Amino acid sequence: MQAIELNANIDTNHQIHLQVPEDWPCQNVKVIVLLESETATNPKKRQFGQFRGSIKMADDFNAELSDEFWLGNDS
Repeated sequence: MQAIELNANIDTNHQIHLQVPEDWPCQNVKVIVLLESETATNPKKRQFGQFRGSIKMADDFNAELSDEFWLGNDS
């Protein structure tokens, strides 16, 4: 496997045009596109406490686990 880094722009038609080196063989390839601008991130800001009440914790969360949990049940 061989990798090369190319710079490209997304045009108004939402297309990317790439020119690879001429010595590369004609074959199927995988292309990975990494967006580097901040517009690529989620524009919705996180809000403190936005998920409050979404998680429920059991009353016995801090209780010790039984030996059977750790050692298995050999009965």
